[in-house]
Amino acid sequence: MALFITSLNSGSNGNCYYVGNHREAVLIDVGISCREVEKRMLRLGLNIRKVKAIFVSHEHSDHIRGIAVLSKKYQLPVYITTNTLKNCSLLLEYHLVQSLKGYEEITIGDILVTAFPKFHDAAEPHSFLVSCKDVKVGIFTDIGAPCEHLIRHFKQCHAAFLEANYDEQMLATGHYPYHLKRRISGGHGHLSNRQALELFKTHKPLFMSHLLLSHLSKDNNCPNLASELFNAHAGGTQIIVASRYEETPVYHIQNSGGQNQLAGLGNMQPDVQFSLF
Repeated sequence: MALFITSLNSGSNGNCYYVGNHREAVLIDVGISCREVEKRMLRLGLNIRKVKAIFVSHEHSDHIRGIAVLSKKYQLPVYITTNTLKNCSLLLEYHLVQSLKGYEEITIGDILVTAFPKFHDAAEPHSFLVSCKDVKVGIFTDIGAPCEHLIRHFKQCHAAFLEANYDEQMLATGHYPYHLKRRISGGHGHLSNRQALELFKTHKPLFMSHLLLSHLSKDNNCPNLASELFNAHAGGTQIIVASRYEETPVYHIQNSGGQNQLAGLGNMQPDVQFSLF
């Protein structure tokens, strides 16, 4: 069974990633408004009623801004860790709050979602692997440095949203104050183009068909630069830069020997947990 994926928005102004099959879907983070989620899914021909759950990576506002309204309007359960919930200001309906723990597999219809810990300056941050049958998609953003968790899951992916937040030279010579530069590059902030590219070159599986470069900085990166860097090493993987201003097309991901392609959707309606540190 195939998965359909799109970035509804990706950047410090809001992050929201859609993964679904023909019957159900999940959103990873909702950092844009409910109205924008509705508008962008409508433009893509995606039925918002197929969304059955929201998963929260961490409490920063660009990942949770639209969750409360969207969850209430469509009565969507929100999977969130205890410490993330304690450290954010989400006003969620009690019956919609669902526990999220690392390496605890959550079933949403035919979709399986597994969270795992990552390095980021948040209370209890997690990345996600979303699978359906034998197709796996990773959502790997807001990561200060690659770790064994990330590497292990990246190797499994037929497609992935991977952070390529900043160009190291642009950050070093840019206008950001020193403390912010240190926060971004200090190991609990974000992945640079170089770090993300090294992960891609070293650990990309042969069957990875799509890589969506995500959470690019407006001030410290350039979409064309990031695209050129990765395309030089892409092999059979299609490289897409996820925009901070609009949704990407919907991509059809399947396990079919590299024959994955853009979906012509038109108007179609037991792992053991271990410590990160």
